[in-house]
Amino acid sequence: MTWRRAAVIGASGGIGAAIADRLEADGVEVIRLGRSGGDVKIDLEDETSIAEAAAKAGESGPLDLVFVATGFLHEEGSGPEKDWRHLDAENLARNFAINVTGPALVAKHFLPLLSDERRAGFAALSARVGSISDNRLGGWYAYRASKAALNMMIRSLSIELARKKPEAFCVGLHPGTVDTRLSQPFQRNVPEGKLFTPDHSAARLLEVLDGLGPTDSGKCFAYDGEEIPA
Repeated sequence: MTWRRAAVIGASGGIGAAIADRLEADGVEVIRLGRSGGDVKIDLEDETSIAEAAAKAGESGPLDLVFVATGFLHEEGSGPEKDWRHLDAENLARNFAINVTGPALVAKHFLPLLSDERRAGFAALSARVGSISDNRLGGWYAYRASKAALNMMIRSLSIELARKKPEAFCVGLHPGTVDTRLSQPFQRNVPEGKLFTPDHSAARLLEVLDGLGPTDSGKCFAYDGEEIPA
């Protein structure tokens, strides 16, 4: 699939920056949006910021791709819950604010910018641990629940999107374990060959997106193209 204009939210992060770099290398006009840097500032916890960023992104015409490359797992000095005794209301709220509410509000303001005339896509980083049917280890309560909620949000958005923009699709993407600050505390348990650089993960995710269309909308896919069960 050839993209013309793309918006990457979270373009100052490891995966987001790599996605933006690869798109630009392919000749795509990329609008980089981030909280700490980029062409346009955006704060996923501030809907006014999201609305203003969408307005700026749409000034030069429709978008072919909106890629939400943001995510939250835990605060510095803590870790995801291993026991229900570690459940914490503040941590739950933070996970849902960044992993669900933020992408949902991005969709609210950016989905209308997708092209009406050609195939277009909206993608948000999800995670395999958000699969309810694949959960065999437990733990990581807030992160798992927020990613499961994100997958449901994507499914619901895809149904409305099909009515309003039949050529567009909306999906979740699992990038694998990527060598970023989010994954650093857990990298020693990653099997050999399964810790990816941001550039490698970005390349695989863009390959997956190239093969998707409206019939794939509402689903979640891994970096290798495998559909992740709900």
